[in-house]
Amino acid sequence: MAGANFAEAFGEAKRAEEYRRVAEAVKQSAETHLWQPKLDRFAKLIYQESDGTWQVDEAIDASLSGLWQFGMYPPDNPKILSTMEAIRDKLWIKTPIGGIARYENDGYHQVSQDIDNVPGNPWFISTLWVAEWLARTARSPEELVSAEELLEWVVEHALPSGVLAEQIHPYTGEPLSVSPLTWSHAAYVNTTLAYLEAKKRLS
Repeated sequence: MAGANFAEAFGEAKRAEEYRRVAEAVKQSAETHLWQPKLDRFAKLIYQESDGTWQVDEAIDASLSGLWQFGMYPPDNPKILSTMEAIRDKLWIKTPIGGIARYENDGYHQVSQDIDNVPGNPWFISTLWVAEWLARTARSPEELVSAEELLEWVVEHALPSGVLAEQIHPYTGEPLSVSPLTWSHAAYVNTTLAYLEAKKRLS
């Protein structure tokens, strides 16, 4: 859709029309193949077995946030609401550290096999995606508190310098992998702006 808007701005009406048609086809394919009524949420992918049959990967993945972040759906669409609630529920780290993992059984720098309680290490971006969604869908100052709490979680787990790592240890809170990670900082800025917009909207 962004490409269509650019084409239109440059007077390329035919290209703009084609880009919009393709964007709509992509959305319809997501509706047809990735929306899973039995799960009441989107699946992250479908794949083809060697025998030609198609399978659905039902593992919940925080990157499903992209469905609303990139404009395919509004953040308060019922299908997005149920998908984001599943992310919030299934990927929350059930230790005193908290935070949200990238996806179920994330093996990257994995420190625990207790997948039910620690589906992966807590990532700043995953946690901030949920915080941004909470801010964009809040309908009252009370509902905005959940987003604020996740922003505070990020601050609490930053290094004393304010640097944010890629992810943190689910039991100690120590930084893991890359630090600082520009993506973590960018997500924090983006989520803070969404929070401030929501606060102004709800005041």
